[in-house]
Amino acid sequence: MCCLIALLALGFPRVVLLFVWLFDNSFLSNAYSSMAIPLLGFIFLPFTTLAYAWAHTFENGVDSVGGVIVMLIAILLDLGTYGGSASSRRTSGKN
Repeated sequence: MCCLIALLALGFPRVVLLFVWLFDNSFLSNAYSSMAIPLLGFIFLPFTTLAYAWAHTFENGVDSVGGVIVMLIAILLDLGTYGGSASSRRTSGKN
């Protein structure tokens, strides 16, 4: 079940973030003091929001090597999502 959620998070991070918030709010509430930051993360940086909560829960915070690696990968995924959509808009506008 955990692997299925991880694979789903790679394709649909906002859906997984919504399900985590609805069914296991302790996962997010342990990592974040208020729900404002996960809400902003849901809108702007869903991969990073999930990765921070995961690193805080399973890697004892972002101070560990595993937490830093997970956060870097999540930031790159978020930036790649925005960069990929911008380049596709640019190329589709020329046709």
